[in-house]
Amino acid sequence: MTPSPVTVADASFDFALLQQSAARTGSRNRRALWWLLGLLALLLGSVVTLLLYLNNFEAEEAARRRAADAQWLEQSVQFHFRRLEDDLLVLSRQAVQQSTGVGALLPEQSPELKAGLLWREPGVILSSGWIPAGQLDDPRVGPARWSVDWDAHADNAEALALMQSTSQGLRRAAYAGLMRDSKGIPNDVVWLAVPFFDRGQFAGNYLVAVSLNQALRALLPAWFMQDHRVELLTTEAIETPEMDYRAALNLPGTDLFVQVALTQVQPTTVPRIFFLVALLFLSGMLVSLYALRRDFIKRQQVQALLQAQVALRTAMENSVTIGLRAWDLGGKILYVNDAFCRMVGYSAVELIGRTIPFPYWPVEQIDALQRVHDGIMLQGTSGEGVEVQFQHADGHLIDVLIHEAPLNTATGEQIGWMSSVLDISERKRGQRMAAQQQEKLEASGRLVAVGEVASTLAHELNQPLGALSSFANGLLNRLNDGSIELPELLPVVQRMARLAERAGGIIQRVNAFARRRELSPQRLDLVKLLQRVMGLFGDDNAPIPAWSLPDQRVWVEVDELLFEHLVNNLVGNAQDWAPHGDQRPQVWVELRVDPDQGMAVLSVADTGPGVSDDAQATIFNAFVSSKEGGMGMGLAICRSIVEAHHGRIVVSRDPLLGGACFTVTLPLAKPRQSKELP
Repeated sequence: MTPSPVTVADASFDFALLQQSAARTGSRNRRALWWLLGLLALLLGSVVTLLLYLNNFEAEEAARRRAADAQWLEQSVQFHFRRLEDDLLVLSRQAVQQSTGVGALLPEQSPELKAGLLWREPGVILSSGWIPAGQLDDPRVGPARWSVDWDAHADNAEALALMQSTSQGLRRAAYAGLMRDSKGIPNDVVWLAVPFFDRGQFAGNYLVAVSLNQALRALLPAWFMQDHRVELLTTEAIETPEMDYRAALNLPGTDLFVQVALTQVQPTTVPRIFFLVALLFLSGMLVSLYALRRDFIKRQQVQALLQAQVALRTAMENSVTIGLRAWDLGGKILYVNDAFCRMVGYSAVELIGRTIPFPYWPVEQIDALQRVHDGIMLQGTSGEGVEVQFQHADGHLIDVLIHEAPLNTATGEQIGWMSSVLDISERKRGQRMAAQQQEKLEASGRLVAVGEVASTLAHELNQPLGALSSFANGLLNRLNDGSIELPELLPVVQRMARLAERAGGIIQRVNAFARRRELSPQRLDLVKLLQRVMGLFGDDNAPIPAWSLPDQRVWVEVDELLFEHLVNNLVGNAQDWAPHGDQRPQVWVELRVDPDQGMAVLSVADTGPGVSDDAQATIFNAFVSSKEGGMGMGLAICRSIVEAHHGRIVVSRDPLLGGACFTVTLPLAKPRQSKELP
């Protein structure tokens, strides 16, 4: 932990450490003063040595500069002549491809190419042309200057013939020169022959006559020529003055040099400036010695304060109960405090330097903790932190809440993360106990709701049980009188069985709610289920519902018992309200499929008065009922059943019957791999 700079006035703790350090300040200052005086003497000696060194440095610098200039000149000449050879190779290929024939070809008449400096500079190329392979021995064939130089002197003819044979035999460019006039005096002209081979066969040479003086003027920049004088040298004149230097041209077939003479000697101002700067710094150091001595005293006092603060903050850090952990971007632990070690049961020696997976990670949760670790590496933790589980060294699990903050260097570069780890095991245990209590309260509330539902559904049992009692008494009377035949007995018994089955279904649904039955969805054919449920209606004085079902099967994932309760509630509610309208009582049930939305749509409509716009917002709330004596739980239960199946229920006015229309939408079941059985 890096302490922030403070002053003496900012401190609010014991200064024993500061006073103990101040007792040794005098002796430290004296030792520091002797060190500074020794440093000053060393600097004075360094200045004298530097003055002697500069004289020798100037001579060496001049020699080094001459060597660098010579090396640069050699490389520049070689580069541009190699570029000229490449240009002539291109012209050779063009001459063969275009079959231009034999004859002189001036530079301005040559085919267009992106040539180098020597080819483009006026006056450098004196003559050029292509000589096919079969005419190399004929001196009359070639560029315009070729025959002139050939006939001017015997050495020229020998050098030019050797150049052509060398280029053909060695398959590379060759040079000849310097050329001599009729009196044997050499000029500045050299010839260059570049051979061209077509599919391995020698096709001929491309020849150019180059003026070396013009070439050097073109190659050497103006800033170089301001301080130097350049002239060509041969082996006949190799004596070089002491201040001059020579650079070899390295043109194969020639033995030529360039002599460079310094015309202006530049003063070595840099060493002198350096010497003056050194003197200036020495003067500044003398002035700074006194101020530096005073600054030493202040720095020692501040250092003592910082050490005291570090000790205080270390004690505070060791006293907190929150675990602190620092780790780098590679996942290696850099630091842990005592609270963290006590939390996980490992010592700091066992943890520092370990990488993921950490020893306090539960084995069965390593993959999940790895994903949490990767998420922290990307963006840290949010304000709420991250809840995970650590495993103590003795094996028991600990619930912890982790907050991460970037661990940055003094320059702002992030090198890792700083974690604060809070043990929330007791909090989680309290939350689990609260959840259990809440679950018990919800179970009790559900039992209360079931009691209310049972009271609201009691009237549904009165009708089938009353009809069943009437059929039974009528059957007994006719049996006692002997006025009933066996064919008449069968329909009566069948109607009694259906009434008993309907009453049993109502009791079964209420019993399922009372037992706090969990949702058990299964794959069902909604058409078949509705056919069975709708067959139970029509045994009392209520209007018999009519329905329209699709021909194909409609597969949904529903709890069969809860969905049956939903249909019975909606159809029963429609039967209750249908007689209260202006039309003949009717109930209409329709099932259709919405393939675009992937939904099954069930509609139950009646001829009743319908639901007003104001009541539509609250009709599905619990304990809201417009029936006389109703408890208002039927539609609330219907909405709960639909939402538990990820569906939706709405109410509107039916455009044909004029009454209420309840529409239930449920998601279709996903198709199986194999086709459904018909």
